[in-house]
Amino acid sequence: MPSAMEGSEGEGEIMRYEETEDDSVSPTDLSELLKEGTKESHDRAENTQFVKDFLKGRIKKELFKLATVALYFTYSALEEEMDRNKDNPVFAPLYFPLELHRREALIKDVKYFYGEDWEEKIQCSEATQHYVDRIHHVGQHEPELLVAHAYTRYMGDLSGGQVLKKVAQRALKLPSTEEGIQFYVFDNISNAQQFKQLYRARMNALDLDKNTKERIVEEANQAFRFNMQVFDELDKTGKSLTEEAQDGGFPVHDGKGDLRKCPYYADKLGKAGPSCPCHAAVALAKQPLVQLILAACVAVAAGAAAWYVM
Repeated sequence: MPSAMEGSEGEGEIMRYEETEDDSVSPTDLSELLKEGTKESHDRAENTQFVKDFLKGRIKKELFKLATVALYFTYSALEEEMDRNKDNPVFAPLYFPLELHRREALIKDVKYFYGEDWEEKIQCSEATQHYVDRIHHVGQHEPELLVAHAYTRYMGDLSGGQVLKKVAQRALKLPSTEEGIQFYVFDNISNAQQFKQLYRARMNALDLDKNTKERIVEEANQAFRFNMQVFDELDKTGKSLTEEAQDGGFPVHDGKGDLRKCPYYADKLGKAGPSCPCHAAVALAKQPLVQLILAACVAVAAGAAAWYVM
């Protein structure tokens, strides 16, 4: 998700965007109610198998393509309803088409994976269709609840989604020019942290009564459930795929057998010293202190998927 990532603040602070402190925020503000009211759903989303595998770089390219298709249908529905309600006071202050809209970026990604005739090759999955149907219902009949869906998707895209971008790019060996991951690229947002603060301020300024705020929080939890259903569907589909999962990490040599079979030396034989760096890395990783550090890093990274793989 380019420099929408808040890199200057440290990795832990880009994982869960709602952790940002703001003394001017009241406990009754919508942003605070959403933060507190979706914590449990957030945690459950982080711990779905699909998300955990994604973070480890265990991604099957075909599955990533299907996830991109699910995103295309989801954002097409969301942005259609946002366009429909762009002048509605219950949503208008959150209408940022230039900065946020993802449909055109997703078309580029789907075209990259499926070719020029991509529209003939993709279809909306069952779980995604349920999500899409709910978004359309909300946009047409309860537009005030559209806030929940926009908040859940876009704020996550600007936060943990940025980590997923790097994982996918490395694991699937995608071009450095960002083909296939345009979804995560926000060219019209120069500072993600400042934009998210603006977005939350706009949410808090909406003229909503207590009951409506509670309904928005429940709808945000519903959005999480839809996302988790899509994750579960992808996970089941992935188990039926025969394609070998891509490893997002560095190549590993087990230290046994012929040194020339170490993947690090596949095309560099004779250009390095006698010790395989992959072997050394494996040995280092077996040290208790290093394992503890690695475990802590994984725990921190887990928060990245709160919102978004999809």
